[in-house]
Amino acid sequence: MGIAQKRRKPPRIGDQPLFRRGLIAIVLILAGLLILAPLVVIAVEAFSKGWQVYVAAIVHPDTVSAIILTVVTALVAVPVNTVFGIAAAWAITKFDFWGKRLLLVVIEIPFSVSPIVAGVAYLFVYGLQGILGPMLEDHGIKILFAVPGIILASLFVTAPFVARELIPLMQAQGRDLEEAATSLGASGWRTFFAVTLPNIKWALLYGVVLCNARVMGEFGAVSVVSGNIRGETNTLPLHIELLYHDYQAAGAFAAASILAVIAVFTIIAKVALERQGAGRARAVVNSTEKAS
Repeated sequence: MGIAQKRRKPPRIGDQPLFRRGLIAIVLILAGLLILAPLVVIAVEAFSKGWQVYVAAIVHPDTVSAIILTVVTALVAVPVNTVFGIAAAWAITKFDFWGKRLLLVVIEIPFSVSPIVAGVAYLFVYGLQGILGPMLEDHGIKILFAVPGIILASLFVTAPFVARELIPLMQAQGRDLEEAATSLGASGWRTFFAVTLPNIKWALLYGVVLCNARVMGEFGAVSVVSGNIRGETNTLPLHIELLYHDYQAAGAFAAASILAVIAVFTIIAKVALERQGAGRARAVVNSTEKAS
């Protein structure tokens, strides 16, 4: 009996009810203060002056223009970065070539560089005093303080999202299935659509959702290259700041409510994708890393 008592493992901290309940309470309080409270404030302030003021702020021409520009930017940036992410992940995980590590570093650059710094860098490249600015001006091509500059900045800050979701998963899956399909005579495109894509579809959708959310809410880089021209080059985040500085709090919160709704739907889509397959894909990656 004494030996059995000696062999018993000491209770873990997580098994203590008081500690577990206290930790859950702390998490719930912080989540309420940092996440739920701002959303509640946005909803309350947006409707503080009634439905009519809210609707008037949403249908205002400047707000509509900002919404349209934000959607157009997302419709361009998300597909481009999706193609880039798939191509980068395919090249890195399915082939061996010189410069693979360098490519991985390049993909991570947007995460390590401040968006504002990226916007300033675009000024030195495409601005009138930049490297390509005079040549573009001579040919009547306007990049900065126009829609192309906004799209370029959005492409930069969101470039890694799809690739970062796909690369670990495709590395964990290996090359066996693709090599088997190729040995049976399948072309590269057929191998991708019949073998690779079905295995990465949930992680791909997960990355697309995150990429779209970042495009919709990007502020730093876009604020530098857009010129903040009301009704022309203001995306929704920039328009919210402009309204707030003009002491139009109700209009600013009304516009912010749109981004808040997008954020909520992004979270719902994220959770749904994790339940469908993205979570299992991450589990496969984690198990593979532990095994190695």
